[in-house]
Amino acid sequence: MSTFAKISFIASYDKVTYYSVALVDEEADQPSYFEKFVSRHQQHNREKLNHILSWLKEIGNAWGARPHLFRDEREAHALPPKGLHREPTYVEIGTGKVATNNLRLYCYRLSESVVFLFDGDVKTAEAAQDCPNVWPHFRMANKLVQVIDDCFNQRDIEWNDDRTDIVYDEEFLLIF
Repeated sequence: MSTFAKISFIASYDKVTYYSVALVDEEADQPSYFEKFVSRHQQHNREKLNHILSWLKEIGNAWGARPHLFRDEREAHALPPKGLHREPTYVEIGTGKVATNNLRLYCYRLSESVVFLFDGDVKTAEAAQDCPNVWPHFRMANKLVQVIDDCFNQRDIEWNDDRTDIVYDEEFLLIF
């Protein structure tokens, strides 16, 4: 059975436009994968979530989606970037200590100006395949990368003239 989804605009900054993917069913459009990620982690992982959201804003306004700012996750990517002391930092509430953020947001960096944001969770093992929390999100992100690439190959999604954004029919459905 096929699953249908729409491209969902998330935000546009000076250097990066962020999109996500939202499942479509017969009853109503669902929140995007990214919106589900934010909603799920607002309460119990607020500091870690805010760290990732700060990175999205920093990348979007100051740096652009440069490859070294993302973790490679097979065909997909993830945030936050590697390295304890990268700015913006994650500081644990109550202790004031700089900490490693094990919350992962899986995404797809198409270019320095376009990123698709998916879903993620707290990583509890060295490899995504060994972590029951992130494995389903890792797998889905890699599947969505293939679907998006196929859509580009079939010209259902295209680059704008200066390759700084994508062009697509808002009613277009991704099928996977």
